[in-house]
Amino acid sequence: MAFFNHLALPASLFVLLFALVESQSPLLKYHNGPLLNGNITVNLIWYGKFSPTQRSISVDFLYSLGSHTRTHTTSVSSWWKTIGSYRGGPSAVVVGNQILDERCSLGKLLTTQNLIALALKGGGRGRGRNAVNVVLTADDVAVEGFCSSRCGTHGTARGRKAVYAWVGNSVSQCPGQCAWPFHQPIYGPQTPPLVSPSGDVGVDGMVINLATVLAGTVTNPFGNGYFQGPANAPLESVSACAGIFGKGAYPGYPGEVLVEKTTGASYNAVGVNGRKFLLPAIWDPRTSTCKTPV
Repeated sequence: MAFFNHLALPASLFVLLFALVESQSPLLKYHNGPLLNGNITVNLIWYGKFSPTQRSISVDFLYSLGSHTRTHTTSVSSWWKTIGSYRGGPSAVVVGNQILDERCSLGKLLTTQNLIALALKGGGRGRGRNAVNVVLTADDVAVEGFCSSRCGTHGTARGRKAVYAWVGNSVSQCPGQCAWPFHQPIYGPQTPPLVSPSGDVGVDGMVINLATVLAGTVTNPFGNGYFQGPANAPLESVSACAGIFGKGAYPGYPGEVLVEKTTGASYNAVGVNGRKFLLPAIWDPRTSTCKTPV
């Protein structure tokens, strides 16, 4: 048996969740379970075809979580530091093994059990609860529940001894649901989409969902950590702040973010190699508010 959380939510659900957040400050209750802390190794399973550039964007994001980037703007690492104020304490992310499954060994229509099987094959560096195996699916791979109810997920397997996560590239399937605000949403206010930092809407959308899933994995890895609402459909450290990327956000508007003068790309955090990212707000347990990078 495995415990599942689908946390990276479609844009069509942002308006509903944002209304909840806006009406009252979210309060994530701690349910007395263990959290991940210390050095957390993230092993990656690339399922389907990703270009070297696409892989480097995602890997740079992971490296940036622990890199103290010296810049006049907010860094990715300072966003991640908010996780250190949860009861589990600081967590350092280390990139472990990377497995390429370009031929899609389990086909291009995956169930949740298929995702778990792929994740378990990806066991590499890190041990037990200090390792998270992340499956990243390409834009032509369909996954059970993808777009309709989730853009990513995390959970456990092997009697809660293995922690896994999954995020999909939505660019050819549902960018209006899983790559917002870089694409107009299917439902809700139709404000103009933002220009993605890398120019790749699908991968930049994946980074948003990867950030959401990783934060939830660390602060609620076994279903008894920090969350709000029912345990089988929880709002977690980032999903409780859905649709917020900067100050003044409201349904359909992500908030005030930084804009690159030469390209017009929107971002709110800088990582390694000068890479720019747009990261979602994260719930800060010290203030019980949704904290944005800028």
